[in-house]
Parts: sequence; structure tokens; C-alpha cells
Amino acid sequence: MLCASFLFAIMGVCVKLASDLYLTSEIVMFRGLIGVLCMLALVRWKRGTLRTAFAREHLWRGVVGVVALWCWFYSFSKLPLAMSVTLNYTSPIWIAVILFAIGWWRGKNHLEGGFALAIAASFAGVALLLQPSIHADQWVGGVFALGSGMLSALAYLQVRRLGLMGEPEYRVVFYFSLVGLCAGLAGTLISSPAALLHAHSGNGIALLLGAGISATAAQVAMTRAYRLGNPLVTANLQYSGIVFSSLWGILIWGDVLVWNSWVGIAVIMLSGISATYYNHRNARNAILAADAGALPNNPPLQGAHSLASECRSAGGQHAARNPCLTPQPLSRLRERGAK
Repeated sequence: MLCASFLFAIMGVCVKLASDLYLTSEIVMFRGLIGVLCMLALVRWKRGTLRTAFAREHLWRGVVGVVALWCWFYSFSKLPLAMSVTLNYTSPIWIAVILFAIGWWRGKNHLEGGFALAIAASFAGVALLLQPSIHADQWVGGVFALGSGMLSALAYLQVRRLGLMGEPEYRVVFYFSLVGLCAGLAGTLISSPAALLHAHSGNGIALLLGAGISATAAQVAMTRAYRLGNPLVTANLQYSGIVFSSLWGILIWGDVLVWNSWVGIAVIMLSGISATYYNHRNARNAILAADAGALPNNPPLQGAHSLASECRSAGGQHAARNPCLTPQPLSRLRERGAK
């Protein structure tokens, strides 16, 4: 996961530098093109297929994910790198809020003090990060970066759902990249058709390739980390991306954030880790309860099966970075529950 976070930070650097040369729609388009080509090569190598019975689900994930990506890429042109990355990394907090709201609405969850404190602290961290260190002309970028975190949460939930439906990672990434390619092309044609014909410098091509390849490699590394590693540890290691981005910002652009911005970054990181813990624990307990209720001589626990089903069907990825929602084999959950 450290490798994935480092690669995502490199993607952020490439996108921020490329924003001086290209429209946001162009960067999204080339990001999608490189992703499509990489996934086609992977499918051929694995002898897989792109046929799917879940076209509607892929379309929904692609649209939401591309809008989130578009907002995030736009924010790179308006904000310091560390600030943009931190606001986007609020997505695990939004995932926790969404899943809690679903459970509370259906009468399955109650508000825990620690969870409420983590959520409140996260938004206090956002306030510290944005005010008063942010300039007047950066507010729009801040809103777009925060919006990208919220939309990414919805996209991750849909990615998780596709995974539970049996869709392999390469197929999910391919259709996401394809939607990004089409959306970026349409956006460029609408905003500035001439941009498709302008000459590319060697520097511009290198930045576009760097953004596309690093993003695709980061997704592969992150998928492997969630598949092989402890999901809670893996999820929390994603916040190392904020540290990497902060270092790149200082080295390349000489970004200087005041003390309250650093405090805000730290609060958001700690709040995200806490929300991840509570969400992971609740999902684990729900699955254990549902499994126990299904055993002979054990009365079914009211709501346990439905809550476990919600946890399984409404979980998140990362595609980009969803910590708390990766289900584990019941044998591992039983072992942890017995400790």
C-alpha cells in the first residue's frame, strides 16, 4: 500500500504540472486512454474477457468516478498539492457516514460516541485546513477537492458492489477508464475543439504518460494490497499519500503551509483512521452475528442477516481506497472475534 500511495502522489504531481499545459478535460481523456490500453494488454495477457452482465452498474460507477476524478484534477490547478490530496482523502470518512446513515435509517445502527467524535473532528480538520490559510481564489478549488472526496466514496461503494458480483478488477478498471476517455473527449470537444489538434511538447507527453501510467500502476498495487494484506492496516497506510504529497509540494513548488494547516491535515488523517476502525468493526460484528444466528440451536439475531447483507453489498474499494469495507473470510472473523 505504501507503493500505491507513493504512485498516487506521483500522479498528483504529474497532473498538477500538466494543468499548466492542458485543459482538465484533456488530462482526464488521456488518463482514460492510457488506462484503456493498459487494461486491454492485461486482459489479453490473462486471456480474460470484457463481456459483462452488469453494464448499468459499470456505467454508474464510471460516471460518478469520472466526475470525482474531474473535480480532483481541477483542484490540483488551484490548490497546493498536499491540500488537494488531503481533501480528496476524506472519502473514507464519507463512506463511514453513508453506511452509518443507511444502517441508522433502517434501524440497524446506533450512534457511538467515538464514531461521532471522529466524524466531527474530520470536518473540524477540514475547517482548519481551509481557513484562514486558503486564499480567496482557492475556495473554488477547495470545494471541488472536498466534493471529489464525497463522490469518490460513492464510486468506491459501487466498485465494491461490482466486486461482490464477481467482476474482476481489470474489467472494472477498463470500463472506468473507457468512461473517462469518452467523458474527457466530449468535454474537450465542447469546451475547446482546437485543443485536440494542438502540438504536444516532449514535456507535456511525459507528464500525460506519467499521470496515466502511475495511476494505473497504483490501482494494481492497491488492489493487491487489499487482497493479500490486513484490510485495516492497508486502509490506514493509504494516508501516507498525504505525507508523500506534502514532501513533493515542498520540493517542487516550495509550498509553505502554516501551522493550522498541518494540524488540520493531522486531524483529518486521525479521524479517517478512527472512522475506518469503527466501520470495519461494525461490519465484522454484523457478519459474525449473522453467521452465529445461522448456526443450529442459535436463535437468529434480529436484523443481523440484513445488516451483514448491507455490509457485503454496500462496501467500498479503491479503486481507488476504501479501508473499512473489505470483507474477510468468516474463519478469520471468527478467530478475531474470539480474541
